Amino acid sequence: MNDPRDTLFADPLSEHGLFTFDDSVARVFPDMIKRSVPGYPTIVSMTGLLAGRYAVEGSAVYDLGCSLGASTLAMRQNIRAPGCRIISVDNSSAMLDRCKSVIESDTHDTPVDLILADLEDVAIANASVVVLNFTLQFIPREQRDEVVARIYRGLLPGGIMVLSEKVTFEDPHLDALNIELHHQFKRANGYSDMEVARKRSALETVLVPETLAQHKQRIASAGFTGCDVWFQCFNFASLIALK
Repeated sequence: MNDPRDTLFADPLSEHGLFTFDDSVARVFPDMIKRSVPGYPTIVSMTGLLAGRYAVEGSAVYDLGCSLGASTLAMRQNIRAPGCRIISVDNSSAMLDRCKSVIESDTHDTPVDLILADLEDVAIANASVVVLNFTLQFIPREQRDEVVARIYRGLLPGGIMVLSEKVTFEDPHLDALNIELHHQFKRANGYSDMEVARKRSALETVLVPETLAQHKQRIASAGFTGCDVWFQCFNFASLIALK
């Protein structure tokens, strides 16, 4: 069965305030993110492969900002180390309700704990893998350093953090180009100019992107020994950081 189509910003007479992960978004989220984030399926599937490589026996694997559980499911299907547990966190009850159904329909046996909380309030401990796929960008900038530092402290030696984000570019011409390429991507996937503009307006003060240099500096300051981009398409990138 096809996912419900995202038409949330298609009605010119409807009123939208700031973007929130409510039930209306949760209902169409698979279609929304597939048509809005270039490379998203690749990032999710490779997140699973990375978890399969780095998850160690008896450790915890975190999916911070798990939404409907795509990364949780990819990791669950690839983890072979015994005694692992996936801890999936989101602050949207609408997202977690649907995530629970996704996990329950899966036949793999790595246990998954679903936690309704702001990830800033979640303790990270005994972790071999921590994933933030398009999550940090929704956290206030002044809190991001501590979030990444807390992840570092909770990771076991040899553990990894996967951080996927929408990014900006220091060169204003490259920034403008990549924004337009992203908008072209969305239009090619069936969004109208009005939908693109209205969603951008709704996200403007909610999703605050940073440059790759800013992300790398924060990761280095937290103590990670290595970090680099392993995937990028236009202004969407994923980094891996090694402890």
